[in-house]
Amino acid sequence: MRRVSAVTSRADRAADDTGTDGAAARSAVTAARDAVARLLRRPTASYYLVLGSAGMLLLLGLVMVFSSSSIISRMQFGYSYYFFARQLAWVLVALPIAWAASRIPLRFIRRLGLPMVIVAVVLLAMTFVPGLGVSRGGNRNWLDFGGPFLLQPSEPAKFALIIWGAQVFALKGKLLRQWKHLMIPFVPVSAAVVALTIGQHDLGTALVLMAIVLTLLWVVGVPTWLFTLALGGVALVGTYFVTASANRMSRVSGFLDPFSDFSGTGYQAANSIYAFATGGWWGTGLGASQQKWGQLPEAHTDFIFSILGEELGLPGALIVLMLFFTLGYAGIRIAMRTHDTFTRLAAAGITGWLIVQAVINLGSVLAVFPVVGVPLPLVSYGGASVVVAIVAVGVLMTLAKEEPGAREALAARKRARRERRQRRRLRGRTTG
Repeated sequence: MRRVSAVTSRADRAADDTGTDGAAARSAVTAARDAVARLLRRPTASYYLVLGSAGMLLLLGLVMVFSSSSIISRMQFGYSYYFFARQLAWVLVALPIAWAASRIPLRFIRRLGLPMVIVAVVLLAMTFVPGLGVSRGGNRNWLDFGGPFLLQPSEPAKFALIIWGAQVFALKGKLLRQWKHLMIPFVPVSAAVVALTIGQHDLGTALVLMAIVLTLLWVVGVPTWLFTLALGGVALVGTYFVTASANRMSRVSGFLDPFSDFSGTGYQAANSIYAFATGGWWGTGLGASQQKWGQLPEAHTDFIFSILGEELGLPGALIVLMLFFTLGYAGIRIAMRTHDTFTRLAAAGITGWLIVQAVINLGSVLAVFPVVGVPLPLVSYGGASVVVAIVAVGVLMTLAKEEPGAREALAARKRARRERRQRRRLRGRTTG
């Protein structure tokens, strides 16, 4: 009986310990959840979420551009830093512009909408001019101004369409209750931009542009029948241009089983799958990718996520997904918490653009979607794409200041930092 009592006593103590540990764990989870809730209640939460997530994506992108492009850089140019140095140069050009964009008055950004979309349309049209337009990878979507400077005008066109469309809808005000004012002039101009992009044979970018148009129409509140009509039109256009091209049709049919045509249309998707398989759960280690040795085309641009998954494994891939989720959450939060029409539409448009493009890219490298050739925003190598994305993030930070109490809270933090610096200087003089 004493043995039974002793065993029972030990079991009771173990149960008590387990209960105590469980209660402590639940308490820790509750405390963490409450802390996160308090942080999100702050008026500056969206501002710092955008800054933090975009900054981490940009930093991770620079690391992965260097890692994924080092071999091809050495093979083509004789040293390993060529593409990384160019990417870093573009980032250093973009950061001051983004810093300025995050601090200029919102009314100035609104005034830029019309000039931006005019310039974007002109630049897109110039790609069809012989001697200026340059074809790469079958797409005539580059402008050559001589020397090493090439411009892809479809990248700034995305940003221009968002700012101009948000301004148009904001100016219409109560006229938006009439369906024709929801369509004109936004839809015809957007259709022209999309048509010019499709004319360049760049269906991937055209899909992103169409997603931007649908996002703005949805947020501005078009009637269900009109939005359904617009969505059906986009689907019809996309289907037509996919079926009209034998190359696109082979990509669509090949992505379901990339290994059925490994040396042909399934080559990129199959090697992308090999990259993730080689990395396994924990990755091969930074710089230790095998697929970047020439097996995976566009390893530092459209398929950079494949190299990231191979080298950093599941944890690295999940970090990227988490950062894009955070950026998307912050953008939606800005759009929902503001009372200004332009801010709501611009925030939703920028967020929709970055997240939809990220989803298309990730779907392509994971063989969930056909390969359409769009870069991963803020991560992939590319001059125009990374500059425009960084500047768009700067504008999104300006929009975050339009949340109730955000501008005052940021100004108070700035004053507090200035006062702390002054106190430190006074203490230094007194000590000296």
